[in-house]
Amino acid sequence: MSDRKTVLRYFHILNRLRKSPASFREIDAYLSMQSEWQDENFNVSKKQFARILKDISSIFELDIEYDASRNVYFIDEESESNIAQRRLEALDTFHALKVGEDTSKIIHFEQRHPQGSEYLMTLIQAIKKEVRVQFTYQKFWDNFFTSRTVEPYALKEFKNRWYLVAKDKKDDKIKTFGLDRLSNLILSDIKFAVPDTFSVDSYFQHCFGIITTEEDEPKDVVLSFPPYQGKYIKTMPLHESQEILIDNENEVRIRLKLFLSYDFLLEILSHGDNVKVISPLKLVEQIKAVYKNALKQYSYETSM
Repeated sequence: MSDRKTVLRYFHILNRLRKSPASFREIDAYLSMQSEWQDENFNVSKKQFARILKDISSIFELDIEYDASRNVYFIDEESESNIAQRRLEALDTFHALKVGEDTSKIIHFEQRHPQGSEYLMTLIQAIKKEVRVQFTYQKFWDNFFTSRTVEPYALKEFKNRWYLVAKDKKDDKIKTFGLDRLSNLILSDIKFAVPDTFSVDSYFQHCFGIITTEEDEPKDVVLSFPPYQGKYIKTMPLHESQEILIDNENEVRIRLKLFLSYDFLLEILSHGDNVKVISPLKLVEQIKAVYKNALKQYSYETSM
């Protein structure tokens, strides 16, 4: 049996269970339909099915349970971690790209390809083994390269880019390094220990993006959106702290709790006149200042 066929079988079983709990007969019928559609044979015996469920649970780190009272299998939602969900998303993409011989005529891909993903596996190994790494790094605003030796703590994704969270041995400060700006990555044999007090989730809990600030406490931010824009904000929250305060025919108002970073300022500006900052006053003044300075760049047109 080919690896491709095995992966596709896993996908179809998961896809059926993600829709709703199902009996073996219902899953078997779904596999038959997919077999006919893709000119394959995805069907398995009940004995093989039990082994496949164990493989799926191990690979995707989620629990598939059996409810004897209803005679159905189901995915335990509490076992669906962020990692498991991202693996399922990757499997969705893999399957979509494998349907048919040529999908280039029906799928339009983003033309901007972030660099640095080739370092992910090496960095994951370094983080797990707790060994220092060395690399060459160039900031966007510098025209020169620097050599860095760091203790890697974690990886973070933000806006389709990957970042390394690490302690820079130059000054022993925790920093983020864009993987698309590093090169010549080398694993050393020097061990270190991640502090018990460090948690990547806690480190970024009140941050938007990858920029941390020196502020003592995160701020309560209240934003107002028109109803149509609010639909997007509700389905794709700006931050994990997001809570809805008002949701009616006039506006969608939300509250966030985070630090007022440059990344967050850019996010607010990206919504243009579809967002109004209600509070805090500091952020209101920052937004006003940006728009005033932007307007000055076009002031000459009014005098012509």
